[in-house]
Amino acid sequence: MKAGIYLGKEAVEIRELELPEVGDDDVLVQNLYSSICGTDVAVFTHGPNTGHKIDVGGEFGHETVSRVVKTGRNVTEFLPGERVYPYPRYAKNDTRRAGTIGGFSEYILIPQAKRDHSLYAVDDAISDRLASLIEPFTVGCRAARRGMIPAGERRYVSGQNAVVFGCGTIGIAAAVAFKHFGMEKVMVCDHSDFRLKLAEGLGFETCNSAKEDFASHAEAYFGNAHSITGNTANIDCWLDAAGAETILTDFLRFGKIESRFVSVAVNNAPRTIDLLHMTYAQQSIIGSGGYLPEDVGDVQEIMRCGRWDLESIITHEFSLCDLEKAIRTAADVDHAGNVVIKMTEK
Repeated sequence: MKAGIYLGKEAVEIRELELPEVGDDDVLVQNLYSSICGTDVAVFTHGPNTGHKIDVGGEFGHETVSRVVKTGRNVTEFLPGERVYPYPRYAKNDTRRAGTIGGFSEYILIPQAKRDHSLYAVDDAISDRLASLIEPFTVGCRAARRGMIPAGERRYVSGQNAVVFGCGTIGIAAAVAFKHFGMEKVMVCDHSDFRLKLAEGLGFETCNSAKEDFASHAEAYFGNAHSITGNTANIDCWLDAAGAETILTDFLRFGKIESRFVSVAVNNAPRTIDLLHMTYAQQSIIGSGGYLPEDVGDVQEIMRCGRWDLESIITHEFSLCDLEKAIRTAADVDHAGNVVIKMTEK
């Protein structure tokens, strides 16, 4: 099989590897489409330990949709030909491999495969291309869920407002999930006009915060509410899918009373927070990392419902032999949205 191998900063290659041997409890899947994650771009651009942990000389990629091609003699839950989503946390029975399951390889061995654990069935209504975005959409869905107020079993308070910073796949996924869960108004902010047009095409209010005054735009769209320093935009939840230092600062400064902040971006730098201000403002800061099994079901429901043309955020498609070009394209936020690899020739 052909496999994309990570060699370090700005270095990948396609190698020929032996097909994995399928044990009695294992499943071999063939990848159909794989998506390029921001963490793949990060380790390619900046080197090891700047995104997911990826070993130099190893397979990588983790956003993929696959087809079962071979099952071990003890496997009864899966049949050849079935379309599946390899769940990165458990696909290799090792959570440390979540970023390196082999999404850029033609085949992946799923050891001791279990349904709704390491492999999930993919709804027939979802195209192969769109299904390759299930993983980043589960990250965005989890972040949006963390920003909602529960109102019973799998239900949330509706009619509130949210702003999402970052218009990559996860940011758009969070915005869509917010609407799916019952947010009334959702705005998406970014510095890339190209990516903002993708969000606009899905029906979202957008703001280029590098060119516009965010505070005035937000007040005009959301209306007014009270903060402890005066009037502000009526935003109940701020979600950071970008990681810029100013976003949390602005939330603490401009966030309305009882507003909440969800961090899903990778923020490595230590931050100082004025807890007294936050206490009097009754604000909340919430972390969101990864996803849980319930997010897989919700994302498939979102993808098959037809409310949004989600495949429109995929702006480029490459073959596996052009993996390096694909990663470089995905890094160009002013000219690319989501970038996918077609893993099969058929």
